Amino acid sequence: MKIIWTFTLLMIPGVLSSISVTGYSGGGVSITCRYDRGYTVNAKYFCRGQWSECTDLIKTDTKNGEKWVDSGRFSLYDDTRAAVFTVTIRDLSEEDSGMYQCAADISWAKDFYSEVNLNVLTGQKISAVTGYSGGNVIINYKYETLEENPLIDVCKTGADQCLTLINTNRAAEWTHVGRFSIHDDRSARLLRVFIRQLNVNDSGEYKIVVKVSEDYSFFSEIHLDIRDGQKPVTPQIGWCSDLIKTEEKNEWVDSGRFSLFDNTRAAVFTVTIRDLSEEDSGTHQCGVDIRISEDFYTEVNLNIITGE
Repeated sequence: MKIIWTFTLLMIPGVLSSISVTGYSGGGVSITCRYDRGYTVNAKYFCRGQWSECTDLIKTDTKNGEKWVDSGRFSLYDDTRAAVFTVTIRDLSEEDSGMYQCAADISWAKDFYSEVNLNVLTGQKISAVTGYSGGNVIINYKYETLEENPLIDVCKTGADQCLTLINTNRAAEWTHVGRFSIHDDRSARLLRVFIRQLNVNDSGEYKIVVKVSEDYSFFSEIHLDIRDGQKPVTPQIGWCSDLIKTEEKNEWVDSGRFSLFDNTRAAVFTVTIRDLSEEDSGTHQCGVDIRISEDFYTEVNLNIITGE
């Protein structure tokens, strides 16, 4: 006599994973929530608190091919092809720190969910940058992450998307794409974004996005305002004679009457001139040597007045 055993394998809903996420006040985070492919047709939601008392912050039945769903500072996009949904939180504050859940709504059993532990730290906030048509701007962005060489994107936001303009290259500190350049000073955790030959169409909302892992990224939003004013005078850089130049970081370098200190942490360098005379009056430039494209510079008009 043969005995045939029949087994039924059930997908038992419950906790799938736990994610630790770090964000910075004034910025935002994007969190990737995964779910079983058997629940692509179910509603997805994001709530705050322990599972037994979780309060919905955003919920949607909208699927990929449609668009992001917004609710206040929260946005959600369900990509059923990849069986993930993405939750974005903007304008973070320290009060947002705490426990969250991202889940698939299952009517007949306990929902599938992932725990999200969000920690919001005080961070740099860059809200607006102003430039002028025909000129240049430099945006300095200080980031903190334990990831050695995180990928960083600079994008311009449009309808339901952010179009990447340039991103970092793990193999090199400098990256150049058209009018855009970025320098990733990894030791100082400082990103510099350079935009040349500005025009009024460059005005708009931008994001600097730091991808920490496959689970989440954090970002800062920046409004760039380009004004159609008088085009800045372009100095004859080719005729400019170097008085002092250095690649040394965070230490003074001397050359005759001139000294220079490059403070990479603050993204500024200081030039000191001693023993001034009226002959020193005139136009000077302090610049960043980009080598393979036009340098960034600040024009300095020095006027020496006879003293007692």
